[in-house]
Amino acid sequence: MTTGTPIPSNSELEILHILWKKGPQTVREIYPALKRKREIGYTTVLKTMQVMAEKGLLTRDESERSHVYSAAVPEKSIKRRLVSDLLDRVFEGSSANLVLQALSTKRASPEDIRKIRKLLNAQNPEEK
Repeated sequence: MTTGTPIPSNSELEILHILWKKGPQTVREIYPALKRKREIGYTTVLKTMQVMAEKGLLTRDESERSHVYSAAVPEKSIKRRLVSDLLDRVFEGSSANLVLQALSTKRASPEDIRKIRKLLNAQNPEEK
């Protein structure tokens, strides 16, 4: 993702999550998934996706009657950018404070703890 691509809003992230998980979709396919989570109108979803395409967050295939939208940005790069933004704005750049807050807010599963340990060991191999 280029630095010119905006950070997606919460509504835009909902749409991106669906596209990252299911692949290219029409508005008609995305709308029910959003409607199950909250009250939202079809035209709101359509307009949001059109704006996302203008911002460079989505691509739109107009070759069919129903336009098919795809995520134009990789999930990993959006998550990395959001975490970096959160780290800078909320935790003054401290990764430790971010992780401590996250772990004190919600209990980590044994699998999550295993992944965290593996990551820490890879970052500090001499401290195993």
